[in-house]
Amino acid sequence: MAERRSHTQMAPPPPPPKPNKSQTANGNGNGNGNGNGNGILPNGNNSYTKIVAGQDQEQAKLTQNSGGTQRSQSPPRTEQVVMTPRGKTANSTVILIERKLIDEINDRVHVAGGDHTGIIINKDTVAGQKSGSKAAALSLEFRVFLVSANTGKHSQESRTLRFWFRDWLTNDEKQAHIAQDFFKELVSPQDFPRDYVGFIKKIMKLMQHGYSEIQSIEIELRILEETSAPPSRPPRDGYIIYCYGDCNRKFEEALMAQRKTVSLEESQFESPPLTQEKVLELIEQAYPNPVSPEDLAKDYGWSEQDVLLVIQSLQERGLIKSMEYNAYTRIHHEDKEIKVVKQMPTIASNKQPTIAIITAQYCEKLAVDAMLENKETFVRYTTVDSDPNLTNSLRKSKKKRRFGESNVYTLGNIGAHRIVSTKLPSVGSTREAMTATGNTTTRLLGTFQKVDFVFIVGVAGGVPHYTDYKKHVRLGDVVISYVDKQRALKEKPYVYVYKSGEDVKTYFPINDSLQLIAESLQANMLVKRPWETYLNQAQQTLAQKTESDFNRPDARTDKLFMNIGNNEVIEVAHPIAADELDGVPRLRLHLGPIGSGRDLVRSDELRTDFARKYGLLATDVEMSSVLDSIIGNCRESFILVKGIADYKDGMSTRKWQNFAALSAAAVVKSVICGMDAPTNV
Repeated sequence: MAERRSHTQMAPPPPPPKPNKSQTANGNGNGNGNGNGNGILPNGNNSYTKIVAGQDQEQAKLTQNSGGTQRSQSPPRTEQVVMTPRGKTANSTVILIERKLIDEINDRVHVAGGDHTGIIINKDTVAGQKSGSKAAALSLEFRVFLVSANTGKHSQESRTLRFWFRDWLTNDEKQAHIAQDFFKELVSPQDFPRDYVGFIKKIMKLMQHGYSEIQSIEIELRILEETSAPPSRPPRDGYIIYCYGDCNRKFEEALMAQRKTVSLEESQFESPPLTQEKVLELIEQAYPNPVSPEDLAKDYGWSEQDVLLVIQSLQERGLIKSMEYNAYTRIHHEDKEIKVVKQMPTIASNKQPTIAIITAQYCEKLAVDAMLENKETFVRYTTVDSDPNLTNSLRKSKKKRRFGESNVYTLGNIGAHRIVSTKLPSVGSTREAMTATGNTTTRLLGTFQKVDFVFIVGVAGGVPHYTDYKKHVRLGDVVISYVDKQRALKEKPYVYVYKSGEDVKTYFPINDSLQLIAESLQANMLVKRPWETYLNQAQQTLAQKTESDFNRPDARTDKLFMNIGNNEVIEVAHPIAADELDGVPRLRLHLGPIGSGRDLVRSDELRTDFARKYGLLATDVEMSSVLDSIIGNCRESFILVKGIADYKDGMSTRKWQNFAALSAAAVVKSVICGMDAPTNV
């Protein structure tokens, strides 16, 4: 919880002269990690340890581990890293680690030697003197789940770091950047400290060898709850809690014993679970292409008979309908108004769209269409032979025919502008998916040749900032593809990055007029927020027409986690929002590059490195083939507008997708309303 503290904190010591530029403990100031879930902190011996010893025992451990001896001598008057206990209760411990000029050493301190030279540990608690003191510059909170190897009890612990900086460092942005780098290195997966002693020791070592801009850090460790059972809330998909009391049990035994508290990622199954929600999701992803039970069973390792039973249930709920060739498709809430055509009808010149909006998910298409007026939707189905060597008689039997690349186009108005929106039939990194998305985009621009502006709209994963709220991208916010102006001074500008292996492609529109409108919207965000009106209107409309919920989810479901390795994570508090409304963060616009990459986005470590290297604010499913088609068809102006649905690629959970998609659509309408009226119709 990065927070500018208004209440008083203890005063830091007087600062020494300005030091040289800092270096980190291991030679670089950046750590890795970012995830989503709950973790338990094991030590290195396959057990889980919660430190519950008294303060003297804790200091003794730190003394033993620091490689020094007690000395009653005066060291040279140089700056030392000094640890001082500030207080302890049954549920909390407060420690101060600071840089000080030491005049003398007595027998109540421990002076470290060897590799730890420069570290001093006070054995006695020195109560904090809060009155008249300087408030901390910022603070950061994260939470961990611990298991005591002694008692077997489980607990959730809050760990708060409060930072003071040298007097010469007054830039808030630089302070937040340094604090974030320090935190990332502290909890990096390579050497995450698994117990109390290791945690405090690593903080001292980081300050000993670098981060000289930091004057002092106060650490508060506070037990939030303690139970005899594991946390009742399942961890994030893909993260497994498997040490419950007897930490020497095999993984499989622990997994069976605690099956109800474990949540697995689909990739860990040989076949994903067959549920109505999963089948509906796959049918929506394929829309407007119908899909057959045979294809679903074959692709996901299910029984075709079981798939048919699930499809029958979805039909009874009125969510899908049958088509030719034993295929099924989603029932649109405006299904009766959709026109099925073999070819798109001729459109009068003055009704030709000049703006195209491309979406990838079903909920994104619904969100965009909710912003349009005077809508008219056309679906063009195409069929192909699954086996080109079939005889004419078999073709006529229709038993071996299936749907190919079908297209859906919705025409409508936003203000004075004519719009066409479409949905890609599939997205992803497979050759088939990338070919299909490129073909769909090319067909769209070939069908509507007066389109000059292209919007790619939908959901994505945000890149969080743990200490600076102004840079923090959280669920429900909207990221607009925009050039990083600082980077553009040194390298070729880009608004989108795609990475596959060692190959990197960057994209930048020749005409950046859409980005300039977005820049203006963000600049006036404090006084004018037209997207909020459009969002509220669309929510009311969709609530009357569809069973899908497009309201904002509970803010408490926006959990931010960081990967610490071994499929374990810590929960990190969000930086404090400066513009909350009734306790709910307001939707904010962020301008910056967006990226994607084969095998990158799903890996916490690779995604974090990728985002840092290119200054990304969001990552999404691969849109490079769409952008290649836009550029190849000589469209000079394009923009990506992405609502943040998770902290990966927007696809790891469906909870925030609807709201994020509608938020992005509302911002798109705001951008379009800021455009000049078309002149080429």
